[in-house]
Amino acid sequence: MTEILRLAAFTDIPDGGNPAGVVLDATALDGSAMQTIAAEVGYSETAFLTRIGTDRTYDVRYFSPAAEVPFCGHATIATAVALAQRDGAGDLVLSTQAGPVAVRTQAEGEDVTATLTSVTPHVEPPLTDDEVAPALAALHWSADELDPQLAPRIAFAGARHLILAAGTRERLANLDYDFDALKTYMSERDLVTVDLVFRQDATTFHARNPFPVGGVVEDPATGAAAAAFGAYLRALELVAPPVRVTIYQGEDLGRPSLLLVDLDAGDGGIHVTGRAVRIPDQLA
Repeated sequence: MTEILRLAAFTDIPDGGNPAGVVLDATALDGSAMQTIAAEVGYSETAFLTRIGTDRTYDVRYFSPAAEVPFCGHATIATAVALAQRDGAGDLVLSTQAGPVAVRTQAEGEDVTATLTSVTPHVEPPLTDDEVAPALAALHWSADELDPQLAPRIAFAGARHLILAAGTRERLANLDYDFDALKTYMSERDLVTVDLVFRQDATTFHARNPFPVGGVVEDPATGAAAAAFGAYLRALELVAPPVRVTIYQGEDLGRPSLLLVDLDAGDGGIHVTGRAVRIPDQLA
């Protein structure tokens, strides 16, 4: 029988953060079986370790309830914490479809913190108003509700995310979008989530991530989008590295999450830090 662990990532409480399934030994499973398990688990992603090396290296695949995704940040954090709980803290490397992702875990008693370093990120050229308009229409947002200082862009740090910045916290809090229309828009552009953000101050942000292409209305914590957003901030010179950016997500869903994003100078990978805790059976 396949053992499926359940952890909440980017939180220190079981009913916070973003739940992830983790299968530490999926060597006997094919893609179809993984997709079936992910759908049964029902979380936004489940991670499957498909090859276990002798030097703390692993091949991993990520599945949402509806599709495989190239990279998932919160399931990476959950997987690293589960490995640290089983094998002890330290450094490891996860080979993803997007490329190798280094992860460092540190333990203080039973508490484990994990920091992933994304693949080399990039930010795509500016979008035209016509390119952004269908996304705004699906979200039921208008262009004058955006923050004019944070231009819409697509950023990548393992997966592609459209970044849209709300001008007010109230606009971000009021999320009632057209699921099918946004799914179509994203599928046509190979987007994994839409990263909706609000800037509280220079290095503090609130985020929400619709995820209709994965069969999920909204992610309560999205490490891959946090990494992509970090790349966006650095590329557009909206922060001055080295710097730590704090992202609060999941508050509007009742699953508060904390994502810490560290940006180095240059164009290297983005560091995303979070904790993860096991989800008791009664909450799973």
